[in-house]
Amino acid sequence: MKKLRAAPTLRDVAALAGVHATTASRALNPQTRPLVNADTVRKVIRAAESLGYQPNPIARSLKTARSFTVGLVIPDLTNPLFPPIVRGAESVLLPAGYNAWIVNTDNDADRERAQVESLRSRQVEGLIVATALLDHPLLTELHAHGVRVVLVNRRVGGIEAPSITGDDAAGVASAVGHLADLGHRRIAHLAGPQSTSTGVARARAFRHAVTDRGLEYDPTLVVECEHWAEADGARALRSLLEAGRRFTAVVAGNDLIALGCYDVFAERGLSCPDDVSVVGFNDMPFLDKMRPPLTTVSVPHYEVGAEAARMLLETIEDPDRVARSVLMPTSLVVRGSTAPVTGSGR
Repeated sequence: MKKLRAAPTLRDVAALAGVHATTASRALNPQTRPLVNADTVRKVIRAAESLGYQPNPIARSLKTARSFTVGLVIPDLTNPLFPPIVRGAESVLLPAGYNAWIVNTDNDADRERAQVESLRSRQVEGLIVATALLDHPLLTELHAHGVRVVLVNRRVGGIEAPSITGDDAAGVASAVGHLADLGHRRIAHLAGPQSTSTGVARARAFRHAVTDRGLEYDPTLVVECEHWAEADGARALRSLLEAGRRFTAVVAGNDLIALGCYDVFAERGLSCPDDVSVVGFNDMPFLDKMRPPLTTVSVPHYEVGAEAARMLLETIEDPDRVARSVLMPTSLVVRGSTAPVTGSGR
């Protein structure tokens, strides 16, 4: 039987590079790499690659009493919004020598608590959380216990935690302004859950944007969706149609809610944009493949994830650092789901 070759060790790498093992360790660790001469770093990395050397994260954590891991808490991995955020976070964490544990909560509070407790049992050094509600007892507890947390796409009242979100107000204003420029005067809003900061912020921004444009704000044209989901968007639009509300355009709380509108258009034989124009929010992948392609507000989610990871690393390295909130710029992507008002509008 052919014997398996022993895995190369740090000493093997050091010997091949002609340096001390301590120097090789520093060169291979992104945190200590700046302490080593650049030529030596390149020599050590080439030696490690030629030997197929893989650092042992367990040995490293035992030596430093740190895990070099963080947790990413995601509410729904099937939502296309979140993979770019995760990839952006990993693009910062991996070069810094950190690994990410990704957990999915399915928007369930008990599952979220269990997942977070599991992450903490693995000694993660901090959390990037995308599940926050306005009233979120678990996050309040974590903050009280000194757990390092960065919020993504959400904020929580009463907690001084770093957060990074898209500029909801500017995004909604651009959507309403675009529709107003096309001649729409009766614009409905299918709002996201008002239990989330995002849902509240976008609904508030819609009200301000409509009045700023000199249009009448009609609260009967605003319907709250219980979840950020396609089915909820469809239910909200059906309720407006069945109540006989007059409107020619819809600003949806997010793209999934907007896709629910498409389902109702197919059910009712309505044409988009001839009967109703629709604008989404987030610019998820494949929206340009819809029929018609969806006009939406684009949020740079990859950059959101990357910035969240930077903020968490800053907090880990400097626990006394003052929490800061960052707004990422949004942009309107105009596609085929919006058009000027016609006589056939609802």
